[in-house]
Amino acid sequence: MRNLILVTNDDGINSPGLWSIVEAVQPLGEVLVVAPDRQWSGGGRSMPPHVTGRLTAVPRVVNGETISAFAVDASPALAVDHGVLELAPRRPDLVISGVNFGANLGIEVTISGTVGAALEGGAFGVPSMAVSLQMADHFHLTGDDRADYAASAVFTRMFASFLLEHPGWTDVDAWNINVPAAATLETPWRVTRLSRWRYFIPLPPDRNNGHGRLGYRVLEDCTAAESDSDVWALMVEGIISVTPLTLDLTSRVKLTSLEQALEVGLSPVATEMAALANSS
Repeated sequence: MRNLILVTNDDGINSPGLWSIVEAVQPLGEVLVVAPDRQWSGGGRSMPPHVTGRLTAVPRVVNGETISAFAVDASPALAVDHGVLELAPRRPDLVISGVNFGANLGIEVTISGTVGAALEGGAFGVPSMAVSLQMADHFHLTGDDRADYAASAVFTRMFASFLLEHPGWTDVDAWNINVPAAATLETPWRVTRLSRWRYFIPLPPDRNNGHGRLGYRVLEDCTAAESDSDVWALMVEGIISVTPLTLDLTSRVKLTSLEQALEVGLSPVATEMAALANSS
């Protein structure tokens, strides 16, 4: 039986980045597209109550093959749920989210709808990957008509092929891949970790001009980032960053030491609370 590959994104069903992935992975198996019916950047792994889950079939012919595709009134993570739970004819072998309009780096990845969709795939135990292409920030919601998805598509196929052949990785629930805007087929890649720096710097709203929505800017001095991080790889070295992500958000502190510290620190508070309870 052919591999089943579920493709989604957070930029909407008509994104050229999404369809570049479809074309790239076609030779690897059967492709099912389930994506939001509109822009959902910043959706994270959200499951908002106001969406309807309305499905619209939008099949498309790619290289002479009709691709089963659905636009859904849902967040990117919910689109994955619809794909896995009701639209896929069998359990997907791989979930791919992207190609996103703009990089997803550093501690902001939990905000990303692209990464959120991949993490949702990982929550089902399905090998999953998020792919993002570096773009100027004013293109993050619309895409850049001049963007070249060729390199990101090729690397997506390469990593997808690897994950289909080697699906089981302990403590890796999703792979976050970021591709430089100027990447070619010869661009190197490197395994990285998430930077502790904020790549997207939040800005206060411009209320003097009637704007209540917060803005953001991209980190300007990326040389301050850690040399083994995703920010450094993409923004300083100009290479492809490949970051393994885990759904286990537990801090890496020694839990027994933390528990002991809490017991000592909270002991006076516990005594005071007990005294108050006895006096009431």
